[in-house]
Amino acid sequence: MTNGPIDLDIFAELKDATGDEFAAELVNTFLDEAPGMIAELKAAADVSDADGYRRAAHSIKSNANTFGATALAELARKIELGDIPATGDLTDAKALEAAFAKAAVALRTLNND
Repeated sequence: MTNGPIDLDIFAELKDATGDEFAAELVNTFLDEAPGMIAELKAAADVSDADGYRRAAHSIKSNANTFGATALAELARKIELGDIPATGDLTDAKALEAAFAKAAVALRTLNND
């Protein structure tokens, strides 16, 4: 079952495994750190750093999967496994940023329920 960009079953499993309070802390940490990961992805794209680009995408994918942000995770997976874009091409990074923004709104809402 999904709630927009979040798979509610996965989110419920996280809460069951960690407890509501710790799950909320994990969500807040992800929401704080993900913009930095996206910035790392953009910086890597700017200088054609393939390793840095894929590492940032991998980190976002792994974190997104933890919280059930499946659309964000899938986009990050495609970026991780794809070719690095031409130097300065931020198309994928901007799409990832938009997917993160949607997931962040949903996670904040779930965190406050």
